[in-house]
Amino acid sequence: MTAARRHLVWDWNGTLLDDLDLVVRATNVAFASAGGPAVTADEHRVRFRRPIADYYAEMLGQAIDDEAFGRLDRIFHEAYRTGLTSCALAADATAAIAAWPGSQSLLSMWFHDELVPTVHTYGLTPHFARVDGLRAAVGGGPKAEWLEKHLAELGLDGRHVVLIGDSLDDADAALSVGARCVLYTGGLSDPARLRTSGHPVADTLTEAVTLAQVC
Repeated sequence: MTAARRHLVWDWNGTLLDDLDLVVRATNVAFASAGGPAVTADEHRVRFRRPIADYYAEMLGQAIDDEAFGRLDRIFHEAYRTGLTSCALAADATAAIAAWPGSQSLLSMWFHDELVPTVHTYGLTPHFARVDGLRAAVGGGPKAEWLEKHLAELGLDGRHVVLIGDSLDDADAALSVGARCVLYTGGLSDPARLRTSGHPVADTLTEAVTLAQVC
């Protein structure tokens, strides 16, 4: 860890939480409700992006306005909640958290009121200086503004921060506040896309922490 990068922000879905299969199942429930196709995990990893409404529009072959996206988002989250108890942490999540020598926090684009008790259920809350989720009725947008708010609450300058996440949106959010980002290939994004991003890429969370220490 360099002196400049003393704080680590973790992503949750697809990073610390291994929920790819559940996300794909819930996405397919949402697509089916609109007469759309089912997607495989590999297809989802290649095509998924934020704003999520753009991804839905591409896959469903139709324009998705705010009302339509709100309905699909509700259907997705209802299906997601139903299957959440089937999800485990990433295999080396606890070891990776323990390996970071500085302070840590967690920022997710999942709803805050559901995220906080779930993180507690997995026994991770004591490791984090702050846990933040989405404080909005409907999600689907970029992470950047939420990362800015998260760091402001922590009193941190982005130049002192590195983020570990599984998507290009995580990387874009980090860049927007002057932070660095290490991308994890075991989550919700296609590893090939991550490897062409120019950011450090890791196949395990412990490797990601090692890379984060030299960012």
